[in-house]
Amino acid sequence: MDLWLGVEIHACLIKRGFVLDLYLNSALINFYGSCWGIESANQAFDEMPDTEDPLWNEIIMANLRNERWMEALELFRDMNMSGGKVYGGTIVKVLQTCVKMGALNEGKQIHGFVLRCGLEFNLSICNSLISMYSKNYRLELARIVFESMRDRNLSSWNSIISGYAGLGCLNDARNLFHEMEVSGVRPDIVTWNCLLSGHSLHGSYKEVLNILQRMQGVGLRLNSGSITSVIKAVIKLGFINMGKEIHGYVIRNVLDNDVYVGTSLLDMYVKNNCLTNARVVFNNMKNRNIFAWNSLISGYSYKGLFEDAEKLLSQMKKEGIKPDLVTWNCLVSGYSMWGCSKEALAVIHRIKSFGLTPNVVSWTALISGCSQNESYRDSFEFFIQMLEEGIKPNSATISSLLRTCAGLSLLQKGEEIHCLSVKDGFTEDVYVCTALIDMYSKSGKLKNAHKVFKKIQNKTLASWNCMIMGFAIYGFGREVISLFDEMCGVGVQPDSITFTAILSGCKNAGLVDEGWKYFDGMSMYYNIIPTIEHYSCMVDLLGRAGYLDEARDFIRNMPLKPDATIWGALLGSCKIHNNIEWEDVKRVKDLMGVLGVKNLQVWSWIQIDCKIHFFSAEGKPHPDAGEIYFELYNLVSEMKKLGYVPDISCVYQNIDEVEKDKVLLSHTEKLAITYGLMKMKSSTPIRVIKNTRMCTDCHTAAKYMSLVRNHEIIIKDGIRFHHFRGGKCSCNDCW
Repeated sequence: MDLWLGVEIHACLIKRGFVLDLYLNSALINFYGSCWGIESANQAFDEMPDTEDPLWNEIIMANLRNERWMEALELFRDMNMSGGKVYGGTIVKVLQTCVKMGALNEGKQIHGFVLRCGLEFNLSICNSLISMYSKNYRLELARIVFESMRDRNLSSWNSIISGYAGLGCLNDARNLFHEMEVSGVRPDIVTWNCLLSGHSLHGSYKEVLNILQRMQGVGLRLNSGSITSVIKAVIKLGFINMGKEIHGYVIRNVLDNDVYVGTSLLDMYVKNNCLTNARVVFNNMKNRNIFAWNSLISGYSYKGLFEDAEKLLSQMKKEGIKPDLVTWNCLVSGYSMWGCSKEALAVIHRIKSFGLTPNVVSWTALISGCSQNESYRDSFEFFIQMLEEGIKPNSATISSLLRTCAGLSLLQKGEEIHCLSVKDGFTEDVYVCTALIDMYSKSGKLKNAHKVFKKIQNKTLASWNCMIMGFAIYGFGREVISLFDEMCGVGVQPDSITFTAILSGCKNAGLVDEGWKYFDGMSMYYNIIPTIEHYSCMVDLLGRAGYLDEARDFIRNMPLKPDATIWGALLGSCKIHNNIEWEDVKRVKDLMGVLGVKNLQVWSWIQIDCKIHFFSAEGKPHPDAGEIYFELYNLVSEMKKLGYVPDISCVYQNIDEVEKDKVLLSHTEKLAITYGLMKMKSSTPIRVIKNTRMCTDCHTAAKYMSLVRNHEIIIKDGIRFHHFRGGKCSCNDCW
């Protein structure tokens, strides 16, 4: 009724000749824009016989209020063309629109208009120009505007500092902050928060805490914006005790009613595995948003507390909060991480039943979880399902699939995924590149891995670690050390994984002195406490080099309790150096039995024409076993003519020498290599994957096989690669 009354009044005004009244026309634009929609307002404006300056400004503002950004800019352009005068407030609002739209070119045109109209000293307009250029990533233009201002107010300083801090130019932001103080302008909470959020956003977390300390030193009271930035830094640094102090401050200053502060605190406790505290925060929140629910559900899911997560999901629905895709993806990821792929897939079906469509994050969580739990076949099956659903993979999906290929050393499949990543433009992604390095390294193509590594523009610590480990598993100890020095030279700080890779490289290359150097340097120079993996590498290094007494003493003096890897490394070294009668070996075997360490089922496999052929020491024999043994007998006869002598010391059963010869022939890697020589007609290297370390005899035999048949043979024996060519191995018999 009231809406139509307004239309009747409009009609009455037309009849009575008030169509030229400026103020009435302005009121009509406002009426139509507010009550009938912006289209009606625009129509009313178009029908007005005389469009004076106030009407132009009014219709532009009406379009801006209705988020009709392009229409507003077009009207602004038309007004310019008609010679109309734009108000300063309208220019400010239009510049803000250029920020929202990312419309840099339009913003530049408005800047030109400002200069032509002599408005370059208008404070509000200049501040808006600074913001517009900063938000469009043109700090140099923002700085020009800032430097050209005759007068600057607090907003001017905040705009320019916010621009630099937001884009990660933290030194410039701090310098401007200092310049601001020197010029006599006192920073307010907005200024300080710009510094806090900028440092937090760009990973300078310790500096966030320094800024916080300075804020407290000048007696500034934190607000919700300050708190959320500080909590993010606390989460990243893992400073849970400081986080609890912040929580206390929040309660004392009655900031806990702020939903963003509450959600940040909840997230902090979840990510520090303090789920009890997280639940207390959650229960005390008066206004819970979807982020709070999702944060706690993800916390329960990642800890494997699925009953609690499902209960929370039910409670969420009862309170009228509709789960979104993030909610469901938290459950998918959690189930998948804990090896419950069937349950994870069931959640994906539940997503569909709630009228939502599982996205690439949903499927990638499922694929990634399977890869982490070594359910590699499931990874590929779910990937195929994902493609059938019409979901395109992203870089995270590709990285997960490459990890699957690396886990199985599936070179051909990995190369296919590499082609897919090139086609879809993922090879610029550092995480995909790191996964490619890992895949090629573990699939026997170290040169390809190194090519990928060299092309990475901004190498992360993970990419350095991956390449160092790649050299390590091939026994290229000197290259490992060289790459480590290069990494440190460009300012990348190593972590414990780096030293695992370095010590592995030293171990595989027999570099005892270098191994001691880096082991001792971990804590001395890098403040990294050695873990059981580092101790295991050192035991293996010493043992393989023949320092068995030193290895035993090293174990006795370890601050950590030796585990299966430690004893296994020592026992393996005893076998290598024929010290099986050594008095401590029986004790080691007995201790391993007490610890429940069991011998692995030994197997090897080879891929021929996209099909994997599996050879097991205890399982079902290969269908072509008869042909394989016949070929192997002939091959051994040829090898013996060149000097090959079977090393029966590698057989520990109490049987006669003839039987020991037969046992050596049944070793799985020999069968796999022989089958490869039988079936592979091209010069492509034979690639065999074995799950345990090769014995001395198999290593010698592989050298002779490569010589007799003039064929490259690559064997991955659980922890490293051996590349046999012309009767020699890349490990130089140090393994």
